[in-house]
Amino acid sequence: MNDVIATDLSNTDWAALVADLNRYLRLRTTPIGMKMFETAEAMAAVPRIRRPKDIHTTDQIVGQASRNGWTVGITADDLVGDQCRAVIGLSPRDEKWLSGDRMAGVWYESLEDAAKHQRAMDLAPFGKHAAMAVSPLASGRLNPPDIALIYATPAQMILFINGLQWTGYKKLEWGCVGESACADSWGRALATGEPSLSLPCFAERRYGGVMEDELLMAIPPGFLPRIIAGLDHLSRNGLRYPIPQYGINNDVRAGMGVSYG
Repeated sequence: MNDVIATDLSNTDWAALVADLNRYLRLRTTPIGMKMFETAEAMAAVPRIRRPKDIHTTDQIVGQASRNGWTVGITADDLVGDQCRAVIGLSPRDEKWLSGDRMAGVWYESLEDAAKHQRAMDLAPFGKHAAMAVSPLASGRLNPPDIALIYATPAQMILFINGLQWTGYKKLEWGCVGESACADSWGRALATGEPSLSLPCFAERRYGGVMEDELLMAIPPGFLPRIIAGLDHLSRNGLRYPIPQYGINNDVRAGMGVSYG
């Protein structure tokens, strides 16, 4: 899919882009960007950036941007442990981490199962970056971010994906690592540069403020203009959010004739 995304984002009007997303999908949670930095100094230079005073999970840092509208920067020292750090490439994937010993008997029956989980996670590469920042996408402060994070209900998300598939169709396939689902979203997107959908896990909902009915798409921002164009075409065809209920007992032929030809 990378051959059909926008590569020059230097003149992007981020506020207008987010306004378009909201026009078509009525998102209730602030779309945000995430950007990795080679040095803490470069991260600290982001306008109006906040630095944590307490120890957090990455889920909380993401939530501070998407729920509070803050611009927040972190280093590895601001995060609670290597599980959070490794996903965004701020700590190594060493043998201790790969063992999954802290999850055995809690999330997984055996040490073997816990180790399989750790090895299944998608992670940003270690050694390239020393800091990370998140910020509302509309602010333009991370111009451009490495990835955008879009929280949406299932109905909003399927239309978002339909917009993505309007041009340059490709079947999209994702996995579910289970706990540590941030590896399915921002970990995978940072590692592969591909759209990455996840079912937010227990920790994201408990600590990150993610609502029960929300899914998360992590996606390089170059895809977003294409998605908005796709949503516009779908809208003109009557395929819009909110999706009106047709009725489970009605004769379906009139509705199907409009939506499917």
